[in-house]
Amino acid sequence: MNCSKTELLEKLAEIVGDEWVKTDAADLENFGKDWTKAYPANPIAIVFPSNIDKVLALVQFANLHKVALVPSGGRTGLSGGAVATNEELVVAFDRMNNILDFNAADRQVVCEPGVVTEQLQQFAEQEGLFYPVDFASSGSSQLGGNASTNAGGIKVIRYGMTREWIKGLKVVTGSGELLDLNRGLAKNATGYDFRHLFIGAEGTLGFIVELTLALTNRPRDPAVLVLGVEKMESIMQVLMQFQGKLNLTAFEFFSEKALKHVIEEKGLQRPFETETEFYALIEFENFTGQDMDTAMSLFESTLEAGWVVDGSISQNSTQAKNLWRLREDISETIAKFTPYKNDISVKVSAVPEFLHEVDSLVTAAYPDFEIIWFGHIGDGNIHLNILKPSALEPSAFFEKCAKVSDLVFEIVEKHGGSISAEHGVGLLKKPYLHYSRPASEIAYMKAIKNIFDPNNIMNPGKLLD
Repeated sequence: MNCSKTELLEKLAEIVGDEWVKTDAADLENFGKDWTKAYPANPIAIVFPSNIDKVLALVQFANLHKVALVPSGGRTGLSGGAVATNEELVVAFDRMNNILDFNAADRQVVCEPGVVTEQLQQFAEQEGLFYPVDFASSGSSQLGGNASTNAGGIKVIRYGMTREWIKGLKVVTGSGELLDLNRGLAKNATGYDFRHLFIGAEGTLGFIVELTLALTNRPRDPAVLVLGVEKMESIMQVLMQFQGKLNLTAFEFFSEKALKHVIEEKGLQRPFETETEFYALIEFENFTGQDMDTAMSLFESTLEAGWVVDGSISQNSTQAKNLWRLREDISETIAKFTPYKNDISVKVSAVPEFLHEVDSLVTAAYPDFEIIWFGHIGDGNIHLNILKPSALEPSAFFEKCAKVSDLVFEIVEKHGGSISAEHGVGLLKKPYLHYSRPASEIAYMKAIKNIFDPNNIMNPGKLLD
């Protein structure tokens, strides 16, 4: 930064208005970090632009004075992608939270980046449509952040990641230019689609300032089935049985240890009396009574095969929501234990062997730590959570867990998987990027970064060195 702090704050006030420049300690702490607890917040200030022109002015000013910028959405990330640790200027998109346009013929909605995921879901429902990207943080995560991390969630098996639903983007690049990418077109064969460079880039190439998103039909009368299994291999057998005969919208799993925490914390009921090592949660569309009959027939066949021990199926929407809570409330429930998280993925077919290898490694390395498994097993995404003992300081806990991360990621690499399935790389996963991306790809990523952000002001230090 080549200007004084006083000069910086004065210029920022000219751009966004004096009341939208925050420097008090509470705001710096709140907006200077995400859900990652491993890094201290240390921004120089927080600014709240209200439109694209103000974002352009901020980025152009930052280029002129070499001011590092960090984007801030709902700050629900788990990899440190929205953390300001080195006196960066945080650009918060909370004021840019409007749904700008909707076209029923195109089934497309135009949103500012600060629109909360749940806000869009509710809007789609009002229009008789559906926005399918969904996860536990949908009530606070913002669309700009979702796109910047290519968020996934609980319905990827049917609907895919955020990337599949973005039909257009407006971005302000690190060099201070406004690009209007794809403009909502369904077919566009005119060369490079820069849209997909900014999706998942974690704000390192520029800021997403507008999104054109597709909507789809609402799922018909979704029903939820929870099954208890003793072996991970059995869950994959169940998946193959159900996937070929029902229209699945989700296939999740969680462990008995995870379930116990949720039941204790949230006062929920067990899905059935029998305790099993793992549970599979299946959601499917109940188009006709025949679909429910098919589900019950499949349940009985998995019982007979010995893959499933017990099960429970929803009879109405309230029961379906309660069964979903057994899975969706896990992250919030275990947050108080300051868990060390790994968000990893492999091909679905490799999940049983992969999970067995990682579980054996982690159990041997941390015999005194509680290990919680859950995830989107239908798309190969597993969440490994190691809970911090109350007597252990967070810094010592994270240091101890990090020592085994290389070994975990070696197993990921062996199976051709990803070190970050849906939470991005940020600061937390950056040292391990080479397990998923070869040196040649990382070199190309750095070259692309240099083109769009030649002065390295856009979220510097995240994703890439």
